[in-house]
Amino acid sequence: MILSLTQVAIAGLLIFFSGLLALGLKLKITRSLWIASLRTALQLFMMGFLLQWVFQAESTLVVILMMATMTVVAAFTAAQRSIRHFPGILHNSITAIGFSSWSLILFSSFVIFHIPNWSDPQYIIPLLGMILGNSLNGICLALDRFTEELFSKRDQVDLALSLGATSWEAAKPALMTAIRIGTLPIINSMMVAGVVSLPGMMTGQLLAGVSPIEAVKYQIVIMFLVATSTFLGTLGVVLLGYHRLFNHWHQFEYWKVGHKK
Repeated sequence: MILSLTQVAIAGLLIFFSGLLALGLKLKITRSLWIASLRTALQLFMMGFLLQWVFQAESTLVVILMMATMTVVAAFTAAQRSIRHFPGILHNSITAIGFSSWSLILFSSFVIFHIPNWSDPQYIIPLLGMILGNSLNGICLALDRFTEELFSKRDQVDLALSLGATSWEAAKPALMTAIRIGTLPIINSMMVAGVVSLPGMMTGQLLAGVSPIEAVKYQIVIMFLVATSTFLGTLGVVLLGYHRLFNHWHQFEYWKVGHKK
């Protein structure tokens, strides 16, 4: 099924009428809803034209540059969404998100999908986009919760350190809480997949006429990749944050943590 621009515009009318309804109810979200919808359409069309050019270029360098750009933007978003910042938070985000997503991309390319050319943009860029987009939420939650837990409970952390606890023992409750919070969304999604919701990739393949069983197999692999990436990303970002905020004298350098400007 090929959609025309007219059909896309008809779908856009739904957003227009939703905004009018919100305006009538004085919800004060009409402007945000319309702007978000316009940005969605423009950004996706721009990405579509860009991907069309990348597919035709058949250049490994171009693919790597695009993957790097997507990763840095995702890392920047994760760092910016955290209410509290500390020196090196962006570097930590890039390292954690980059390692978790790129390692899984390479693993799935060679071991699961058996892609002849790992840099084939038709496979690599959509895979990376799905992994980054879905794991980003969990990484954001984990990073935000970790810094907030440590800063809001700094008296308890300092008390534990003064009583002889190591920095790991003092920070462990915040670490564990942050990782649990970060992985909760993907766990909830996996719990209801196929029962309450049909994930995006599976739905797209079904609309494209792919066999339901084949669509299910692909979706299972994607869900497992996203879940693993989310776990590795949240684990990495909080461990790197821990090393930034505690020194080798087992002191909590809470003065480094502050609200973002």
